[in-house]
Amino acid sequence: MTAVARMEWLKLRSVRSTWWIMLTFAAGMIGLAILVMGHQNWAHMSAADRATFDPTNNGFTGLALGQLLLGSLGVLAVTTEFSSGLIRATFAAVPSRPRVLVAKAGVLAAVALVAGELLSFAAFWAGQAMLKAPAPHATLGQPGVLRAVLMAGVYPALIALIGLGLGALIRHTAGAICAVVGVVFVLPLLIMPMGASVQHSVEKFLPEQMAANSLTAVKPVAHSLSPGIAFALLCGYAAVSVAAGAWALARRDA
Repeated sequence: MTAVARMEWLKLRSVRSTWWIMLTFAAGMIGLAILVMGHQNWAHMSAADRATFDPTNNGFTGLALGQLLLGSLGVLAVTTEFSSGLIRATFAAVPSRPRVLVAKAGVLAAVALVAGELLSFAAFWAGQAMLKAPAPHATLGQPGVLRAVLMAGVYPALIALIGLGLGALIRHTAGAICAVVGVVFVLPLLIMPMGASVQHSVEKFLPEQMAANSLTAVKPVAHSLSPGIAFALLCGYAAVSVAAGAWALARRDA
């Protein structure tokens, strides 16, 4: 398995799109944190806005873009091999197809998690530096802040694994990226017309809603799962996605 993981690491880092995605991810996380936090005007906020002002969560606006980028990275980690035909050489070297996907998942998770955590802390510190007094600033020692920052790095890595599983299932880059967009962005829109009771019952199980509450350090999002349960469920989604992709690879011809 170590040799397979080395092979997957070599392939992931040698693809030019990996570096462009990571560069855009970094620019989005840090750049949007600077822009959003630099334009917070405490003096002109209403009393209600001040009561719900969250200097931690507001600095993670870049995750809206980051989750799409990392989900696309997960898709590309497997679909580019199918489109180029390289997957045949991979399966010739490693006949166990689920083993290949597990190695891909391990390498992708490590890269995405390290990048996500580094950028989440960078975005947090950049945002706090740009926030002007007398607006309240957040510190890692305050309740919920460290958890929110850590989750901001974990969440895009889990979306990347979901993208990897969808890529293995669909085997087509555009189709798999559309599936990621559907899961993250479209599903919340589809349940909006269904009424408040249905919306509140369903949306708390959607990835973006679970992340939104986990990134909050001041006022929890209404009708949401607790951060601990949300994290466990997101890990479950990622595991199911990768397992489904491994099952599909094992049953299909390359």
